[in-house]
Amino acid sequence: MRRVPRPARPAPGRPTRVRWTIRLRLTLLYGALFLVTGVLLLTVVYLLVAGRPPWSGVEPPNPPAASVTPSGLGAATGVPAPTVDLEQQLQQQRSDYLEKLLTSSGIALVLLTFLSVWLGWVVAGRALRPLRTMADTAKAISANDLHRRLSAPGPSDEIKDLADTFDALLDHLEGAFEAQRRFVANASHELRTPLTFERSLLEITLADPDASAAELRETCVRVLGSNARQEKLIEALLTLARSQRGLDRRVPADLAALAAEYLEQPRAGDGPPGVRIDSELAPAAVLGDPPLLERLIINLVDNAVRHNVPDGRVRVWTGLRGNRPALCVRNTGPEILPSQIELIFQPFQRLRTTRLGGHEGQGIGLSIVAAIAAAHDARLHAEPLPDGGLEIRVEFPPVAP
Repeated sequence: MRRVPRPARPAPGRPTRVRWTIRLRLTLLYGALFLVTGVLLLTVVYLLVAGRPPWSGVEPPNPPAASVTPSGLGAATGVPAPTVDLEQQLQQQRSDYLEKLLTSSGIALVLLTFLSVWLGWVVAGRALRPLRTMADTAKAISANDLHRRLSAPGPSDEIKDLADTFDALLDHLEGAFEAQRRFVANASHELRTPLTFERSLLEITLADPDASAAELRETCVRVLGSNARQEKLIEALLTLARSQRGLDRRVPADLAALAAEYLEQPRAGDGPPGVRIDSELAPAAVLGDPPLLERLIINLVDNAVRHNVPDGRVRVWTGLRGNRPALCVRNTGPEILPSQIELIFQPFQRLRTTRLGGHEGQGIGLSIVAAIAAAHDARLHAEPLPDGGLEIRVEFPPVAP
């Protein structure tokens, strides 16, 4: 079981720094908001009870007479009557009442503030618990267990959206890691096989003490041919890596001009005999990397010629499909099942595998096409034809006038 490393503890004797977590900040925010609103509420209540709210604009009523003589006392008895100062008593009672109100409200406000801080800490902890769980799970995920997912439960809120987004990212990472592992394994096999073949040729020839100069020369020619195929494979791998890295620049280019320039070049006798290439090239302006676009056209045409039948046909078309510049390569050939379409765009996947001979290519021509199309944000569509063969269409984003 993989152990998750714990955070380092602070050294003894050194003061611990307060970590301003989201939970702590939310708690302080809740407490501060409650304290401010409580103070405002207490101020309003105090002003209302005091009877002179500053916004009312109404003066309080005049106090009663300054003194009152109790009944039964006065001049009739000849004894001076005591006077009662009602205004002073009312002012004193009001002052005592307001003081008690202010003191009681202040104590209640302080207690409720502490209570709100505690409740804010609890509520913030419960609200942020899914984030803490997501963080712990994310820390435990490594390159060896990318199949794990957060799978956050609960309602469809911002936290679940974040978890779903992270799970989607893990899906992409897992796919990228698996594709990289397959690519490295297949590339190693493809490079090891011709090396083994060359070594066997050399060992067999050198083991024959009576080998003539003609035999040695034939062996050297075969080794050089195998070496040339390895050089093409390495060049194709570099092109694939460059395509998957993305574009460093985008300049205007015309698919029709690039296709015409390649089709006018003399072709080697690669593929079945009698294959004819027809073209219908209308202007199709795109923004991209011209060398990569040229490699895309070359790979599509070469693949259509190589995987064909004797006296077959290849049709190259460029133009506008809707408002999108497009390139379409259509060829006759053996029947392809719809379930095999995805397979032909994988590196080193051949529908009819042969080794060290024939004209099967390196097995990464269409994977380079897919990578170049993805780097140009183009749509790649392949469709098997009813009578055999394949139609591959690449639609590029429209170019603003």
